[in-house]
Amino acid sequence: MKKNFTLLFLSVVLSTVAAVVVMKMTGTGQGNYFYSSQESVPIRQVSFDPQNFPDFTYAAESCVDGVVFVKVVKREQDREASILEHFFGFGTPYSMPRERAGSGSGVIISPDGYIATNNHVVSGASQIEVTLNDNKTYKAELVGADPVTDVALLKIDAQELPAIPFGDSDALRLGEWVLAIGSPFNLRSTITAGIVSAKGRSLPDMSGEFKVESFIQTDAAVNPGNSGGALVNTRGELVGINTAIASNTGSYTGYSFAVPTAIVKKVVEDIKEHGSVQRALLGISMTELTQELASLAGMKGNFSGVYVAELNRSGAAYKAGVREGDVLVAINGRKMKNPSDVQATINGYKPGDKVELMIYRDGKESVVEAVLQGSQTVVAAAGENEASVMGATLAQADQQLLKRLRLKGGVEVTNVGNGKFRDAGIRAGLVITHLNQMPVNDLKEALEIINNAKRGLLVEGMYPNGEVCYYGVGV
Repeated sequence: MKKNFTLLFLSVVLSTVAAVVVMKMTGTGQGNYFYSSQESVPIRQVSFDPQNFPDFTYAAESCVDGVVFVKVVKREQDREASILEHFFGFGTPYSMPRERAGSGSGVIISPDGYIATNNHVVSGASQIEVTLNDNKTYKAELVGADPVTDVALLKIDAQELPAIPFGDSDALRLGEWVLAIGSPFNLRSTITAGIVSAKGRSLPDMSGEFKVESFIQTDAAVNPGNSGGALVNTRGELVGINTAIASNTGSYTGYSFAVPTAIVKKVVEDIKEHGSVQRALLGISMTELTQELASLAGMKGNFSGVYVAELNRSGAAYKAGVREGDVLVAINGRKMKNPSDVQATINGYKPGDKVELMIYRDGKESVVEAVLQGSQTVVAAAGENEASVMGATLAQADQQLLKRLRLKGGVEVTNVGNGKFRDAGIRAGLVITHLNQMPVNDLKEALEIINNAKRGLLVEGMYPNGEVCYYGVGV
């Protein structure tokens, strides 16, 4: 009896020792290496712990209904030869209107029907249609757009929509998981996952146009049709609008870019309130800070900031005391790492706002206060046959309408939303014949006059009933 108890005790002890040894060799905490008995190959044993892995189900299920499919129709003019030109080589060519369909995505940002998307998705559209995730379809109105940031705002006549709440894009961390939701290749409600690869990215622009770019770069798969869709964090908050991909083929190759909500939110608020974007300007030309440029400014050791290459002598920075050769280190305490950081930061303010600039000059730092100046984007979005101007939509007037009103040319106000055109009393249907006492024959001429206006616009036009009216619009 005693012998049997001893054997049982020894068996328990040996079993316990063996279990400890096995746990040490295969334990999940340390991830120890050991060699298999058959091959001299190191193997690391791991275990799956769901709490240590991201769960995208909440973000996906709570946000998928907040992303919509955007269908646009764009009218283009095809040049056709007249009969005389076709057979005899002379005569006047004529244009035939042709419709071209396009598509993209959009994000519901408020329950009352406001939808954010990209300007390039809806630019030049003669008709915009939005389809929700439940397959309900609505006609959408272009409230306004901003080519500088590639953000546009649409409105549909609906209530109690599943809006996605804005998150803090500035708080995003490198390596943080994000989801891209959109309709690539017309595949509705597609969800892909990736991480934040970089922040404050800018892309090469060969057009020469001024752009405000501080993209969130991710490796979430984004393809044609995703443009205007949502980039959300794992908490189901909107942190960006998917905008572009870097690809030699036109399809996803590992890099995608989104406009951060810090920019989107400001653009949307300006369009709602003013009909166009109220853009603040610092008045500097800047470049990346290199070791050589940092040495010229007297910086030693670790350095950060942007190098001030040129200044507008009447700009906010020059008036505050900034000079060429200075290094702009921070704005309102926020460190500046590259020119994109400066653009994105200043874009978050309005004309007249005061900001503190920390600059480095001659081996020491100093802080100056600048009052930002304004540059309102009067023409919010312009296509070949249509433009959004201060909350109103202008289009080339129909030839039959011009003939009936006995007008040689003009531009028709097809829609009037919130903005300075509505504030001045202008109604939809007005055919604008003169701007600042200069005749207007087509949309191109109208936009040139509007963009060159310094203080205001004197608008002269005729309504379809023959009523001639004059309006003063402040710029």
